[in-house]
Amino acid sequence: MAIDGSLRQEMLGAIPHLRAFAISLTGNVTQADDLVQTALLRGLEYIDKYQPGTNMQAWLFTILRNLFYTERRRKRREVEDPDGLMAGNLAVLPGQGAHLDFADMQAALAKLSVEQREALLLVAAEGVSYEEAAQICGTNIGTIKSRVNRARTRLAELMELSLEDLGPDRLVRASLFLHATL
Repeated sequence: MAIDGSLRQEMLGAIPHLRAFAISLTGNVTQADDLVQTALLRGLEYIDKYQPGTNMQAWLFTILRNLFYTERRRKRREVEDPDGLMAGNLAVLPGQGAHLDFADMQAALAKLSVEQREALLLVAAEGVSYEEAAQICGTNIGTIKSRVNRARTRLAELMELSLEDLGPDRLVRASLFLHATL
């Protein structure tokens, strides 16, 4: 429905009343003006729903009131965070970092000798005991321990890892370091 002159005049005539109503709802002139503008735009967008001969001002009041309460419900679920501190605490680490770390690990593993890679993967990744790994590889336990130790050391060098990269907790670092040297 195209807006004709009489509808336009009814809408323009309602603006002062809409503004007063919006100020009484918001208590803020700037917010009220924004609310009136949004209500008028919504009224123009849905002008085909307006029944000519009915009260244009009441129709626009209903739109304005519904917009106000919709925005109020939305703001109740939102938290003001002008500095972004709360958002920073809620952020999750990007997932691609783990994918890139895994790709780096694969590349570093590929640079190990076959014997070292095999021993490391059996013991560290598969959880096989040193005794079982020695049986699988057809060698003695001392050789497996040596291969695993050299593989871990070389892997740390290739990936440029240090003891501090294992975590901030001294107890965790110490236990991981001890596990790595067993």
